[in-house]
Amino acid sequence: MKTSLDELLAFSTVVAAGSISAAAQQLGQTASGISRALSRLEEKLDVTLLQRTTRRLELTEEGQAFLLQARRILASVEEAEEQMRVRRQTPAGRLRVNAAAPFVLHAVVPLIKGFRERYPNIELELHSSDQIIDLIEQRTDVAIRIGPLRDSTLHARPLDSSRLRVLASPAYLAAHGAPASVAALQGHSLLGFTQPDSLNRWPLRHAGGESLDIVPTLQASSGETLRQLALEGVGMVCLADFMTHLDRSRGDLVQVLAEHTVEVRQPIHAVYYRNTALTSRITCFLDYLSSELGTMA
Repeated sequence: MKTSLDELLAFSTVVAAGSISAAAQQLGQTASGISRALSRLEEKLDVTLLQRTTRRLELTEEGQAFLLQARRILASVEEAEEQMRVRRQTPAGRLRVNAAAPFVLHAVVPLIKGFRERYPNIELELHSSDQIIDLIEQRTDVAIRIGPLRDSTLHARPLDSSRLRVLASPAYLAAHGAPASVAALQGHSLLGFTQPDSLNRWPLRHAGGESLDIVPTLQASSGETLRQLALEGVGMVCLADFMTHLDRSRGDLVQVLAEHTVEVRQPIHAVYYRNTALTSRITCFLDYLSSELGTMA
């Protein structure tokens, strides 16, 4: 075979990282070494894979076609290596996990110490993103997604679910009073999401049904931002329990309109793209996460 795995890895990493220097940093190599690997690869294939300018790199049509094959080859080699590790019953290797920032902060981070003590040979990479990512493009092994799944092309494993509650700080309630009814929310500051609209549907029973579509007084794109605003007494918020279990246990946030609240739980799934059996390091992580989430969800 003319092409080496090192050349494929250099090419794939440059595309994912967006630059030769960023790829060199990720791979622990020099930028000149990565550049030479790309040149050798293009020479062997007798095509131009990347158009290089002083400001950016852009895939050619041939480069786009070759990138798909390169990623499949690298994934196959990684899977073959993992199977050898499984035979030794020692889960090991790099595990790239992506989740929304609030879930990483409040649900994943508290569990990492215990996980690493149990599986010291697994090298974790935690990536936060409030947007749905392309797992293959971002070279992500598993992503944790909250709420109904929309992408039917991914394999999914249910991990848990987390209840939604309407909350406010004691300081806010002392200043503005606790609403006695759902209709009384109209006179309060309501904290909501910029998108999607479904996140501004609060699980409150009223004359019009089992849920209430609020018109936020103040909006933010991040649930963590809304949590901090609620803690500061800016208004009321509706968030999942995994984000607020410590706040509620300390009394920093208290439930509002509990007697009018419908029990609605957001599903928590792990999603992954491989069609074959899960690698041992992914299975270990998901088993551990699933067993521990119940204490906070």
